[in-house]
Amino acid sequence: MDNFIVSARKYRPVTFDSVVGQLHITNTLKNAIHNNQLAQAFLFCGPRGVGKTTCARILAKTINCEHISENTEACGECDSCKSFQNGASFSIHELDAASNNSVDDIRSLIEQVRIPPQTGKYKIYIIDEVHMLSQAAFNAFLKTLEEPPAYAIFILATTEKHKILPTILSRCQIFDFNRIKVEDMANHLANIATKENVTFEADGLHVIAQKADGGLRDALSMFDQIVSFSNRNLTYQAVIDNLNILDYDYYFKLMQAIAQEEAAEALLIFNNVLNKGFDGGHFIAGLSNHIRNLLVTKEPRTLKLLDVSENIKKKYYEQSAELSSGLLLSALNIANQCEISYRSSKNQRLQIELALLKMCHLSSAIKLGLNGVSATQVDVKKKLPESVKPAPAAAPKTILSTPAPSVKNEASAPLKSAIPSPVKAPEPEKKSFSSGKGWGSFKPSVAVPSLATVFEEKSVDEEEESDLVQGNEFREITFNSFISKWNTLAEKLKAENRITLYTIMTANEPRLNGNIIEVDVENMVQSDQLKEGKIDILNYLRVELKNFALDLTTHQLEQTVIRKAYTSQEKYQVMVEKNPALETLRKTFNLGLS
Repeated sequence: MDNFIVSARKYRPVTFDSVVGQLHITNTLKNAIHNNQLAQAFLFCGPRGVGKTTCARILAKTINCEHISENTEACGECDSCKSFQNGASFSIHELDAASNNSVDDIRSLIEQVRIPPQTGKYKIYIIDEVHMLSQAAFNAFLKTLEEPPAYAIFILATTEKHKILPTILSRCQIFDFNRIKVEDMANHLANIATKENVTFEADGLHVIAQKADGGLRDALSMFDQIVSFSNRNLTYQAVIDNLNILDYDYYFKLMQAIAQEEAAEALLIFNNVLNKGFDGGHFIAGLSNHIRNLLVTKEPRTLKLLDVSENIKKKYYEQSAELSSGLLLSALNIANQCEISYRSSKNQRLQIELALLKMCHLSSAIKLGLNGVSATQVDVKKKLPESVKPAPAAAPKTILSTPAPSVKNEASAPLKSAIPSPVKAPEPEKKSFSSGKGWGSFKPSVAVPSLATVFEEKSVDEEEESDLVQGNEFREITFNSFISKWNTLAEKLKAENRITLYTIMTANEPRLNGNIIEVDVENMVQSDQLKEGKIDILNYLRVELKNFALDLTTHQLEQTVIRKAYTSQEKYQVMVEKNPALETLRKTFNLGLS
């Protein structure tokens, strides 16, 4: 049996063009070689598994290649390329700074630099994990790095650039490697699977790429593991089972249950997730990300922000079309607050279940607000006095204000019936409100309006109705109605034994600045307490005041520190401020302070 070689080594890039996802690095290096503008020292920095050491080796091999191709790639056939590929090159040296980090190791390296290359034009030193060098080793390396021999080139690689001395950084050309994109990584895994005769599903490769978090080496390690687990049949289900990943289907089913207000189904889904061994914090973080993806899918231009496969994008698009933006925004706010309070809670499961129950009642809250508005419209219409209602008999006379004298009465009847009545054009419910005014400001018209006025009012009313249907209600609120609901809520909180929140709400009178509620607090503790109860406060006020654009902010009051008088001089100054005659008495008798 042949020895197995892991994919990270077997498919390690050997040319600049085969490097994945670092086009800005490889093009710069190729141009530098082509124009013979090589720096004396390079620093490759970036996260793990993105190709730093690989690019360093490709650069070293290409620099000493005897027959560089027109595409600025190493030929792979000359003696220098073959010796490097066999690990027997005398001109290219690799040093692991993690295990050779003392000043003696660097001094030994400096002694080797003095010897010219035996073969090739340059002598190249690749120092990996250079941030592990000690302070003395860095100082010993400074002079050689600044003024090396003409034939010496240093290539340093590190994952933690901030640990390297600024004097080292200033002597190097710095190349920052990016995390590899999910799409590029998935395509690379698909090419390897095709070469290895492994059947695969694109969704499974996308999950591996997302789990790797930008590191291709991690992705290849997971790829080998799952190929062995699934017996060379890499499916989406095999990936999520082996990597212990929460399936997308859990979140799609959960959002469907939330939209349909099925609280029991939502709790059962969460219980199933816990039984599978997943952590609650991981679940709520995934739910927040899922709702964020649904909001992103609302706009076709932002679909490219989703790092998922095409099949999953289609599912996101279908579900986002069924859910309103108001519901998603409120659910995301609840999930975010739950994620914040989850870490400090003693009963963490209850925190998530409470958040799910709140989400399941969001649709009812929005419908309740809309039904409240429509009911108000009907009530206003019923309360209209008969005297202000337009007379239907006057409508034909208004339209035909200048009839022709030759027209007979017999001919006028069909003519009147042929002309549509403008009174019936707008819907009765929409005519209960005037455009651009507050809710309930009914302005009936005794005279029948013209057709242009009717259609203009109708279009404005339709815009108002569409805003209501979408949940984007921005009702003007008076301060008296707001403070009444605010005090009612405070009393309810007091009855529920939430004394701390009740005290904060009643200590200082809040201010209403448009749709923003500003509350004064005395310290950060009160501010944190109010932020924890923010969701409950807004859910109540938005429904009661029928304005879902309300938001709440806190303002910390400045505390004035009063310093107490301790010394005799300070006490005397306080007394003089109260009675200036004391100073006159002291000067008259030339008195002093003991």
